[in-house]
Amino acid sequence: MLKSLSKVVGSLLYAALPSLQLIMRRGSSGNIMIRRSYPHQSFVIRCAIASRILLLVLILLWRNLVSSYDTSSPLNPECLSSNSESRQEWNVLLPRLGSAVEDSVVWDGVYFVRIAQCGYEYEQSYAFLPLLPVLMSILSRTIFAPLVPLIGFRAVLSLAGYAVNNVAFVFAAVYLYRLSVLILDNTQVALTASVLFCFNPASIFYSSIYTESLYSLSSLGGLYHLISGATNISVLWFALSACARSNGVLNAGYFCIQTMHRVYDVVFLQKRTCSAVQVIVLGVLRCFCTFAPFIAFQTYGYFNLCLGLPLDEVRPWCKAKIPLLYNYIQGRYWGVGFLTYFQFKQLPNFLLASPILSLSLCSIIHYMRSQPRMFFSLGFLSPDGQTRARHASDSSTISSYKTQDKVGASHRKKHMTEEDNDHSASVEINEALDKGRRISAFVVPCTLHMAFMAATAFFVMHVQVATRFLSSSPPLYWFASSKMLAGKKWGKLVQGYCIAYILLGSLLFSNFYPFT
Repeated sequence: MLKSLSKVVGSLLYAALPSLQLIMRRGSSGNIMIRRSYPHQSFVIRCAIASRILLLVLILLWRNLVSSYDTSSPLNPECLSSNSESRQEWNVLLPRLGSAVEDSVVWDGVYFVRIAQCGYEYEQSYAFLPLLPVLMSILSRTIFAPLVPLIGFRAVLSLAGYAVNNVAFVFAAVYLYRLSVLILDNTQVALTASVLFCFNPASIFYSSIYTESLYSLSSLGGLYHLISGATNISVLWFALSACARSNGVLNAGYFCIQTMHRVYDVVFLQKRTCSAVQVIVLGVLRCFCTFAPFIAFQTYGYFNLCLGLPLDEVRPWCKAKIPLLYNYIQGRYWGVGFLTYFQFKQLPNFLLASPILSLSLCSIIHYMRSQPRMFFSLGFLSPDGQTRARHASDSSTISSYKTQDKVGASHRKKHMTEEDNDHSASVEINEALDKGRRISAFVVPCTLHMAFMAATAFFVMHVQVATRFLSSSPPLYWFASSKMLAGKKWGKLVQGYCIAYILLGSLLFSNFYPFT
């Protein structure tokens, strides 16, 4: 399976990878989008790279100072299938280096390396979706192939996983910055939000063999292209997010809201009722494309684990009307379920997740209170209660820069002193923060998406994973950055939270101690 998927995913990524150059796009309505400038993009890239280097230094430091809690991760029995490419190298040139790399693989990373090497052997391994293992397999057989005789195939797979996730994180940071500039129309807040993302509390997972980096890249990339007017490209990115994590299917909600707004425009504004059917069908197809990778993977598991077995050996989930393997695995092997984690002994884990859950709740309340009419109407009403003629779900409605004002402002700034320039920038930031009604309506679906994920993390999942589960939600960083720019108290609180969790996470997680 991995070999066949490798070619498919490789071609999809090649087609989806953005050029990261300033471009002009045509929106779905045919209007030309105004050229956007991203003055701080290079700084965001440097911050993203610097944060990954910092995490690497911390990991090496803690690994040498603290003994690992569990030393079983290097154990690597032969693959069960004779068709799998086990590649057990006994005569590698640098065995110590290979062992050191393998020792660094902990927690879920062990599953991903095993899947990349041997495929899906056990029922519980189907809880891990195939995008990351496929990319690891591709790199280990291409770019990193010369390293196999030096450190061994399993160590090369591990290096490939680290490379994929750290590179993906840099692109995800760029996408968040571009997305923030488009939606917030404020480069200062967008820059601060992006820097916060680079040093977010779940940073250790973005540099480990986990799916956080790939999911963030595909989700943020999909959002950016959606509001830029490249809807078909956004479909591809959202489909990739569903290949990385199961919650990638939630991104179909953006197409649902977009379709609702477009149907309203066609029926009530353009008076073309017959065209509404075409809009609805197109929206359904886009949602299906987002769901398709997850459905295909569940079908693959059903064929592998359910068909051809004697009736007495068939697993219980195979007999269900809708045989959903993922839900069964989460409940059977990890005890995931509604309120199942509400136990007194889990109180420390609730405390560990309380900062990110509190920040999420504050973000939701902030956007609800700043624009209640727009929020509860899903963007159909403007802040003053009037029906919006154009909506944020349509690419043509993204608020644009007032070009003439910007040109005039830049001309005046050339004659300003440094002190006046700082004062003007401060005034501009405060004005943007005070006028919550100017926030794009696209914040609404982003906030609803985050609210659903926060509720799921609190009531259904192991609550401690909320730190990394919610770390890819843009409204968290938009809200935190606006508060940081508005007051020093919030700034110190957010900075302290990020620093503490980066240090704590790199210490505990890298040494196989429970974190999130």
